[in-house]
Amino acid sequence: MKTRIAIIDDHQLFREGVKRILDFEPSFEVVAEGDDGDEAVRIVDEHRPDVVIMDINMPNVNGVEATKQLVDANPETKVIILSIHDDENYVTHALKTGARGYLLKEMDADTLIEAVKVVADGGSYLHPKVTHNLVNEFRRLATTGGGGGSQHIQPEVRRPLHILTRRECEVLQMLADGKSNRGIGEALFISEKTVKNHVSNILQKMNVNDRTQAVVVAIKNGWVEVR
Repeated sequence: MKTRIAIIDDHQLFREGVKRILDFEPSFEVVAEGDDGDEAVRIVDEHRPDVVIMDINMPNVNGVEATKQLVDANPETKVIILSIHDDENYVTHALKTGARGYLLKEMDADTLIEAVKVVADGGSYLHPKVTHNLVNEFRRLATTGGGGGSQHIQPEVRRPLHILTRRECEVLQMLADGKSNRGIGEALFISEKTVKNHVSNILQKMNVNDRTQAVVVAIKNGWVEVR
């Protein structure tokens, strides 16, 4: 069955561009479009899309407020926020209200398609640049104790070779660095399909649902460098 998608964005040209990208994916079907948060609620009630792609800045009801309304009314609603903001405060606020994904509007087509597939399958997805910024913030808090204190030397990284292969450890590190599948493939001279297979194996072996959770677990366990 096709993944049914609604696009909510008050900029018509951008919305049409997103729709054009999604229409190239045979497993996707854009079933509705809207230009503000109020319309998003009506569209979800009427069309029951699997995934809602929603701009964060819109007139009347913004994307975050609309996400909260949608998730409160239907906890199964899967929302991907679109934003120009990569600050971790925007990201965490959007996720706290129930969004399953957060993409920057500078995304490429592959990232958009990958995000929709991951979220539709029940996972969460952050734009690689956003993941990198969150990792940097985690590092800042870890090295200052959260209060601006003295710097501490990062403990030695212990690669999880007890569960992952060496190549999978390399891919996990690059996920923590905020690289996309394409970026990882270019860095390791492998195809994007091979990268996707590695990521799938990593998620299964680490018993997590998505790449964001994998990075969080890896950081907590000292399996990757935060740089």
